[in-house]
Amino acid sequence: MSYEAGKNAVEQNIMSRRTIKSFKEDPIDPEEIIELLNIAKWAPNHKLTQPWRFQLYTGEGKEVFARAYIDSQPTVDGVVSEKTLRKAQYYKDIPLQLVIIMPEDPRQRTWDEDYGAVSAFIQNFQLAAWERGIGMIWRTNDWVYNPVFREGIGVKPGEKIVATMMIGYPKHIPKAKERSDIRELITVIHNR
Repeated sequence: MSYEAGKNAVEQNIMSRRTIKSFKEDPIDPEEIIELLNIAKWAPNHKLTQPWRFQLYTGEGKEVFARAYIDSQPTVDGVVSEKTLRKAQYYKDIPLQLVIIMPEDPRQRTWDEDYGAVSAFIQNFQLAAWERGIGMIWRTNDWVYNPVFREGIGVKPGEKIVATMMIGYPKHIPKAKERSDIRELITVIHNR
């Protein structure tokens, strides 16, 4: 990982983190993930509601995740497509799957605050893991909204899957992609 000169460790970690899609087979101890989640919980969180819960799939438990995915996909005359089976195998081959779930409060402001807190939590988690050489991808595929998938993994009515996190040691770290300079996107309002 290359860092821009003159940046502190936090800045370097933020700028060097990448989304990882290709993982080594090396296992990751679930206790390390729990430790990282305990670090991430220090995310900004209005009234400390801690609006999150987690399901971690490892070992044979990944079969539950993959089966729920397969069952949520369309079939032709009851036959599962090769593409679906390949994708399910990809999910099983990744060392860990973490599903992050929040309650869906009917009050819009609370829902927004909870979603913001969970998103900040996820970024904390990604950065803490990256510092230890663990990579991941934050996915919100269309199938996480499918009632078959949700029921298959035990997500209750009134809950939202914010992310499925595929986690492992990176096999390949992609190069940084250019980001817009904030100067192009900011309007500074001065008092007169």
